[in-house]
Amino acid sequence: MVTTSPALGVYVHWPYCARICPYCDFNVYRHRGRTDTEAVLVEAILSDLSAQAALTVGHRLTSIYFGGGTPSLMAPADVARIINACRALWPASGAVEITLEANPTDAESGRFEDFAASGVNRLSLGLQSLDDAALQMLGRNHGGGEARMAAMLARRTFPSLSVDLIYALPGQTVEDWREALRRSVDALSPDHISPYQLTIETGTAFERAVLRGQLSPPEEEACADLFEETQLVLCDMGFEAYEISNHARGESARSRHNLSYWRGDAYVGVGPGAHGRLPTAQGWVATEAALRPVDYVSLVGRQGFGHAPPTLLSPVERAEERAIMGLRTTEGVSLDDLAPLKLGLRSDVLRELIELGLLTHRQHRLIATESGRRVLNAVTRRLLTENETEDSQAFVSSSPPRDSKGAAP
Repeated sequence: MVTTSPALGVYVHWPYCARICPYCDFNVYRHRGRTDTEAVLVEAILSDLSAQAALTVGHRLTSIYFGGGTPSLMAPADVARIINACRALWPASGAVEITLEANPTDAESGRFEDFAASGVNRLSLGLQSLDDAALQMLGRNHGGGEARMAAMLARRTFPSLSVDLIYALPGQTVEDWREALRRSVDALSPDHISPYQLTIETGTAFERAVLRGQLSPPEEEACADLFEETQLVLCDMGFEAYEISNHARGESARSRHNLSYWRGDAYVGVGPGAHGRLPTAQGWVATEAALRPVDYVSLVGRQGFGHAPPTLLSPVERAEERAIMGLRTTEGVSLDDLAPLKLGLRSDVLRELIELGLLTHRQHRLIATESGRRVLNAVTRRLLTENETEDSQAFVSSSPPRDSKGAAP
C-alpha cells in the first residue's frame, strides 16, 4: 500500500512535570531535576527518531510537536538537538511548524528566548485560567499574574501563541465563564485558543475526590450550556471553531500538527507512551511506545525503536478512526476514506443522521453540523456501530489514544 499523503508530523513526548495536576491522566511523572535518567531519555528519543526515519522514507516533514508532561522543563539545548535531528532525517515541506507546550511559571518563561532560538516557533501555553481561586482548585503551580506575564512574554518571543483554558469547573455558571473567556482573550491576545471541558478521568485525584463527595462537577446539561457559550463568545471575538476544542484567528493560526491527526496523515511518535500512525506496504500501522521512561530507554537500547511491534489496522479500523477524528473538524472527512464502512449516501444510518440535521455532505465529504458537533460522541457511535464487527467493537467503543493535551490521535 502506497502512502496517501507525503506529509509527516513528529510528536515528541516529554513525560516530566513539576507537579501532577489532579485532573491529568496523561503519561506523566514527577520532575526531580535534570537527572542522568532524563539525559539518557533524550539520547533514546534521538535514536528512536533515526530508527523510525527508515519507515517513513519519501515523507516530508511538516510539523514537530513537543508535548507532555511539561516539555518546557527540558533544556533548550536538548530541544534544539531534537529539532535539528528531525530536519536532518526528513526533508522539510515548506516552513515547519514547531510547537512546544509550556507552563507559565517563572522558571519556564525565563527560557522562552532560548526555546525560540532553538527553532520553536509556536508556543502552547497551559494557562487553564487567569483566576487565582480556579488555578488553586485545579492544582496549578502558577497564579493569574504569572499567567498574564508569561503570555505577554510569549507574544513578544514567538510568532504564534496558543493558550489552553479549562471550563465546567465546580459551581461555574455561564455568566462566570463568559466573563472569564472574554477577559482572557482581551488580556492575552492569542492566535489560537483550546478551551477544554474539565472531565473526571479514571485514576486521577479528582476522581477520588468525586468518589469521596469532595468534588461535584457540573451536570451534563450545564456543561452543554457552557460549550454553547464558548462557541458564541469566541466567534464574536473573531475566532473560528475549526475543531470541537480548537479555535483560531484565521486559517493560518490553526494547529498544523493537530490537523495531521484529524486529517489522517502519517506521524511518528517518540518518547514514553507516544503514539504513531504510519503507512506500510501491508497497510496503516499504529505504534505505541513503552509507558515508563526506564522501559522506553531499555527498549530503544535493545531494538532501536521505543515501541513494541506495531499493530496493523484493518481497513475497517482505519476508516473508523478517520470518522472519529475527521468529524471533529469543520472540513469533515472524505467519503472515500470511509468506503470500508459501506457508508454510501444511500445507507440507512447516514440518511437518518442527515435527516436529523446532525450530518451533512458537501463535495464528497461528510461533515458534522453545529448540532451534530454538540453530540458528536453519540453521532459517531451511531455511525460506526452500524458496521460493527467483533474485531472492531472494542476499537469503536474506546476513545482514540491521547499523547498530550495538544495531541489527540
